[in-house]
Amino acid sequence: MAKSANNKTGIWQSVRNAWKVDDIRKKLIYTFFMLILFRLVGVIPAPGVDYARVQAAMGSNNLPLLDLVNMMTGSNFQNMTIMAMGITPYINSSIIMQLLTIAIPALERMQKSGPEGQKKIAQITRYVTVGLAVIQAIGLVYSLGYIKSGWFNTVLVGVSMAAGTALAMWIGERITEKGIGNGISLLIFVGIISNLFSGITSLFANAINAASITPWLTLLAVLAAALVMTAIITFTDMGVRRINVHFAKRVTGRKMYGGQNSVIPLKVVSVGVLPLIFAYSFMAFPSTIIQLVGGTDSGAAIWWSRYMGYTSPLYLIVMALLIIAFTYFYSSISFQPDEMAKNIQQQGGAIPSVRPGKPTADYLKRINGRLTLFAALFLAVLSTLPNLLTVSLQTSIPFAASSLLIAVSVVLETKRQLDDLLVSRNYDTLS
Repeated sequence: MAKSANNKTGIWQSVRNAWKVDDIRKKLIYTFFMLILFRLVGVIPAPGVDYARVQAAMGSNNLPLLDLVNMMTGSNFQNMTIMAMGITPYINSSIIMQLLTIAIPALERMQKSGPEGQKKIAQITRYVTVGLAVIQAIGLVYSLGYIKSGWFNTVLVGVSMAAGTALAMWIGERITEKGIGNGISLLIFVGIISNLFSGITSLFANAINAASITPWLTLLAVLAAALVMTAIITFTDMGVRRINVHFAKRVTGRKMYGGQNSVIPLKVVSVGVLPLIFAYSFMAFPSTIIQLVGGTDSGAAIWWSRYMGYTSPLYLIVMALLIIAFTYFYSSISFQPDEMAKNIQQQGGAIPSVRPGKPTADYLKRINGRLTLFAALFLAVLSTLPNLLTVSLQTSIPFAASSLLIAVSVVLETKRQLDDLLVSRNYDTLS
């Protein structure tokens, strides 16, 4: 009964129910103030940065590779604060470690060795995060020409921004441990919402100051598009393909086990936002290198801007193909049908009408292939919509498909954790 209510309650109803439980209310308050701390620290300027150049560059086009960083940090990178790198080095290092655990047997054994091994992997990830933050901070800020002359200022920029990343990582881990939801995801969510709010506010200010009705229509179109895309993403993100598993009865001593049905839930879009981030970074990298090496007036830069601009048909086609390719790649390394089939067989289970062993693995592989195809096409189409809106409305859209997908996923995951906490405490309002 509690489970059915758990599926029906909305996010605001879940928050109201949680607020009535003392220990959950403390978790909510703790999470809120840690997020406030994260945003407040984000206004501290980084030492060693030439802020005259930063102010002069305000409003000019950034390098394409930096758009994703700016989105993740809530414009902290654009403002060159100590939180300029935000949590992005942690995301990059987590992806690197995830790939290395597949490539390096020692790391794979460590990951599968239980809580102690996973704790060591997490510790290594932290060290990689700090080192990566130093390299990224110096490289990106130096490429923009924002660092003051002198090696000491270069060191200051690297150390201060890496310290900001370490602080952001610490805040995220504290939220995960003592608050509600995944702390790292919530920090990204706060940055995305901050950018979205700033963009909508800017469009609203333009509409108020305009003499015609066109800016108002643009604002309404952007809001409508954001709501429709959010609804579609929410519906798809909650989609699950349920695979029934029947466990045979077995007697151990005087006790009987099994004899019941269970369900293996496979998410429709299990790859999340990673294919979008990989594709965006891959497409932004050549343009960034061209501008850094040859400048914006070089022949290569002019060709890229003309034929591979983010609203050009060729760019949209290549982006869609990359998203499809990365979706299949990530699905292939994250979904292990052979291991899943082996676990089902060891536990005395079987999928109805499917033989145990290899036929079960082939069945799971076939189901996952269909889900992956849908996820790839869905993400590819979703990624093009903001670009098409930019062309049709002739204005900058303050959100991307990746940002909306991340925001929706974080909200739904946080809601699920809230409901699980309420159910675990037998909160009678849910029933």
